[in-house]
Parts: sequence; C-alpha cells; structure tokens
Amino acid sequence: MSFNIALAGKGGTGKTTVSGLIMKSLLKNDFGPILAVDADANANLNEILNVDVDVTIGKIREEISDVPHGMTKDAYIEYRVQEALIEAAGFDLIVMGRPEGSGCYCYANTLTKKYVDMLADNYKYVLIDNEAGLEHMSRRTTHSPDILLIVSDPNMRGILAAKRLKDLSEELKLKVGKVLLIVNRVPESGLDQRVYDEIDKYGLTLAAELPVSSDVIEAEMSKESVATIPDDDKAFKVIDGFLKKYAVK
Repeated sequence: MSFNIALAGKGGTGKTTVSGLIMKSLLKNDFGPILAVDADANANLNEILNVDVDVTIGKIREEISDVPHGMTKDAYIEYRVQEALIEAAGFDLIVMGRPEGSGCYCYANTLTKKYVDMLADNYKYVLIDNEAGLEHMSRRTTHSPDILLIVSDPNMRGILAAKRLKDLSEELKLKVGKVLLIVNRVPESGLDQRVYDEIDKYGLTLAAELPVSSDVIEAEMSKESVATIPDDDKAFKVIDGFLKKYAVK
C-alpha cells in the first residue's frame, strides 16, 4: 500500500516548489518507487522536476469522442492514461492539465482521481501537488492522503487560509491521516510571535518552517529542477528532516 502525501495551499505559497523538494528528498533517500501527480489545471510540477509532458488527462478528455472502432470508451481511456504516465529518473509523473476548449475541469479531475487510485498500489509513495485554493478539496481530488500538507506564507493571511483548508477537510469528512502545516519562505529573523499565536489559536500542527533559500530562488530563476540544489541547502535539509519524521514507512 502506498503512502500518500497531498499538498494544498492558497496561490503563491510555493507549494509546487515544496513538492519538488519533497521529491528530491524521496529520491535521495531511495524511497521509491514514486508516483508524482500534478493535479493542478495550470500544470507546472513537471517544470520543477525538469520533465517534458506531451499528454495530459485534460488532453485525453478532449479526445475521448474519437474512440477507435472495436474499443470500449473505458478501455480507450485506460489505454490513453497509461500513455500519459511519464517515466522519469526514479519516478513516474502523471499530469491532469486542463481541457483545451471551454470545457469544465471536473471530468479531467474525476479521471485523474480514478486512475491515480488504480495506479497507487504500484508505488511506495504518491505525491499529489494540488491546485491552489479550496476547489480540489470540494471536488475531492485530495482523497484519503496519509498526510495533507498545507503550505502557508509566513503571515497572518496565510495561516487563516491554512485554517480554512483544514476546516474544509473536516467538513468534507476526508479520510486524512495527519493535517500538517509548513510555513514557507521564513525570513532569517524567524516567524513573528503573532504567527505562532495564530497557529496555536487555530489548532494547526506546525511541522516545519522552511527558510528562504538562495539556492531554491536561483533554481527557479534559472528554470532548473530543484533536484539540482545541493543537499546541504538549508531549505532542503528542513524538508529532508520533515519527511524522515513524518513520512518514512
């Protein structure tokens, strides 16, 4: 059975970069096989991981009306989803993407959930990078994760958004093992005490404080994979320690 880590958070918190750092740690510690899932309609996890993507679930959704003669629709979709599974160095990646036309994301979302469920048992870890906000939770893309990892800015609005995500997971009765908070881009001076107070007030579990990292910033600016940052990078060391504490099977 796989160990599932799903990331959530409001836009701009660096959630996808955190996903890339988690992937780097999983690979460094030989915790594979790993399935990475980009469940964001605005897909960019592949860029963080330096993987080219040709076929997405959203694209398949656009083409399912052209089922070859002699195949059922379900068989054709399953075949195309297998085609969309990208084999990379030490992990596989599947990307939800978006419909090319004006269609709703809901069907692509449903297909992603269905086939991730089918594929998950082939992997030791499944890492799901969700879209920003609350939509993915209301559509239940984030399903039964062992860890729901909420990424926040180091400020009061970020913590409030994290609290709302936690509340929604409870309202939807999602089967979540642990709801954990990572505060990203923490300045050298550390978090303001008022942020700690807000975290305590909302009953959030602060699992890690991710410092601002010049190595991560440079990788992003150079459009390089975060896997290229050194192992002694201070942000990566925090993520590595976090995984060993909370996610080692």
